[in-house]
Amino acid sequence: MKVKEVINATDARIFREVPLLIYKNDPTWIRPLDKDIEEVFDPQKNKFFRHGEAIRWLLLDENGKAIGRVAAFINRKLANRSDQPTGGMGFFECPNDQNAATILFDTCKEWLTERGMEAMEGPVNFGERDRWWGLLIEGFTEPVYCMNYNPPYYRELFENYGFREYFKQYCFYLRAKDPIDKKFEEAYDRLTATGEYHAEHIQKKDLAKYATDFSVIYNKAWAKFGGGKEISPEQALGIFKKMKPVMEEGLVWFAYYKKTEPVGLWLNLPELNQYFKHLNGKFGILQKLKFLWIRRFTPKHKFYGIVFGVVPEHQGKGVDGLMIRSGQIHILNKGKYDEMELQWIGDFNPKMISIARSLGTKQYRTLITYHKLFDPTKPFKRMGVI
Repeated sequence: MKVKEVINATDARIFREVPLLIYKNDPTWIRPLDKDIEEVFDPQKNKFFRHGEAIRWLLLDENGKAIGRVAAFINRKLANRSDQPTGGMGFFECPNDQNAATILFDTCKEWLTERGMEAMEGPVNFGERDRWWGLLIEGFTEPVYCMNYNPPYYRELFENYGFREYFKQYCFYLRAKDPIDKKFEEAYDRLTATGEYHAEHIQKKDLAKYATDFSVIYNKAWAKFGGGKEISPEQALGIFKKMKPVMEEGLVWFAYYKKTEPVGLWLNLPELNQYFKHLNGKFGILQKLKFLWIRRFTPKHKFYGIVFGVVPEHQGKGVDGLMIRSGQIHILNKGKYDEMELQWIGDFNPKMISIARSLGTKQYRTLITYHKLFDPTKPFKRMGVI
């Protein structure tokens, strides 16, 4: 077996098609859109190339057939935040063969070492954590859009190589009609009665206004923590415009203090894999028309929780319950959706896990993000609690 760098369009096509071999007998797997994979490795479309680099390889058998794949990348803005400079690896696909896996892992390790890295994290994405992050170990159900899915034996391949658990990622599930915690209903009743706070879902005709409100909430609730950067209203509007084709007004909620001050956000989207699973990874003109037809005429079942939060100065006042109960009432009245899955929450964030569980959710999917120290004599540390 040997590795071959992906250097042209033919190699890239083969890279995208390797999973067809791995999952040919797995009806649960949903093929990702080709364009979503390619955009990760396109410097013109992936902003992380501004401060990083990425490479990908194919694993070939003795006959030259591709039987595996992997990618490695360095985000130089994050690489030195750990005790050891750390790169990433991901998009791993491999037969149940430890030797094959070791060849792929060693290839990543050597490339990263040449660039000054002393550890690697994986399987992760050359991008944000909301996509392609972590190894699935429990809950082998249909993956949601841009979520990693893998055979159960991958865990053994990673751990036999020496990867260690950096943090676990939990996904939670809730049916819309399930009762929520009484404290949320009480908060909704109390704040609705006083009128001091109110919740409303977005109106697409006022997208710029809600994008500005999003930037205010984001900058107060998230940007100041973990070294994050603030976003401008213009950047937020760009995000909203990208989401607009699939955004549904009744799934995106804002909370306001004294009518106009944005203090809370609950952003959900229709779960896209319930549509994309019918497109076999393609998204050309014909597939876009098919997508629109499926989306309009096929019953919708699941929506996906992307972001939930309240600005610090208004936490503990019931604003979370106001948004949740408002959204639940609206969703039940419309009758479009009956299931919700929350974006994964790391075990380093027990506060958000507690909120998720208080909703009455069931934990039904678990992933692991692994860490591999290149020098085994160095002390290993799990990700700390925030």
